[in-house]
Amino acid sequence: MANTEKDRDAWLAQVSEDALEPELPIVDPHHHLWDHPGSRYMLDEILSDTNSGHRVLATVFVECMSMYRADGPEPMRPVGETEFVNGIAAQSASGQYGETRVAAGIVGFADLTLGDAVVPVLEAHIAAARARFRGIRHAGGFDASPDVRNSHTNPPPDLYESKRFREGFGKLKGLNLSFEAWQYHPQMPAVTALAKAFPDTTIVLNHFGGPLGIGPYEGRRAEIFGEWKKNLTELARCPNVVAKLGGINMPVNGFGWHRRPTPPTSEELVSATRDYYLHAIDQFGPRRCMFESNFPVDRVSCSYVVLWNAFKKIAAGFNREEKAQLFHRTAAEVYRLKLANPA
Repeated sequence: MANTEKDRDAWLAQVSEDALEPELPIVDPHHHLWDHPGSRYMLDEILSDTNSGHRVLATVFVECMSMYRADGPEPMRPVGETEFVNGIAAQSASGQYGETRVAAGIVGFADLTLGDAVVPVLEAHIAAARARFRGIRHAGGFDASPDVRNSHTNPPPDLYESKRFREGFGKLKGLNLSFEAWQYHPQMPAVTALAKAFPDTTIVLNHFGGPLGIGPYEGRRAEIFGEWKKNLTELARCPNVVAKLGGINMPVNGFGWHRRPTPPTSEELVSATRDYYLHAIDQFGPRRCMFESNFPVDRVSCSYVVLWNAFKKIAAGFNREEKAQLFHRTAAEVYRLKLANPA
């Protein structure tokens, strides 16, 4: 396992691939930006990845508790993250850093359990990045096992079902904001119930709904895949839900890529995870699916070039229009992005 960023760079460099279909336009709809001690992923770092061979036209930033305000009312502090990311987006939009528009869309955090009181927070996010702010993620990942780390929001087990959360959630539609659902696979029925209760609000399912593969879930992949398939099929019946395809190479998913002496090739990723992608696309259809990198989180397991090569291999059997949806159109539509020269 790579213990430092320098170690990880050297580990990832052991597998080198040329980018497949390098002219295919891509919108990467899920990444993070942060500057923590020992871990930095800012404009230079993401551009190093997006410029590594694939044609990434734009990206969408998703909240990660980065650069919150140090003071002021607690509910307003997450607005600092939007202010921070909007500055990086403005840098990128200058065109001085190449074709990619980093953070062309921004998804922030607001505590939806504030109920009606969340409205000023939502309005502050919008004011901080009026041209880019698109939605809220309030992560609900909870598992009773001490081996599974719960979401950074420290949610209760029934977050998406609670009355106060739903009061806050109900304010999103009026402000033209979508919701990012991030939880673990046993919790997917709660997302389905939420989608049915708010059929006019767009819900974006993150990371395939979080199929777990560690702790009490280790060694049970076939059984869990069957449960996951059933729950995802139910969720896909809700027309207001779209799915992000990716984020399945984290340690919590149990494939163990990060423990290997060498990282996986794109073929290895495809072999291990193809069935998740194909089932999701079969149920949601390409118009409601988008490939995502989840970088730098998934960078613990593979490089950017290898990951998008895996996506392109998985999508090899789809026609040109379907590929356009999967790689950039769905993301551009959901996050209301204007792409330059997407053809």
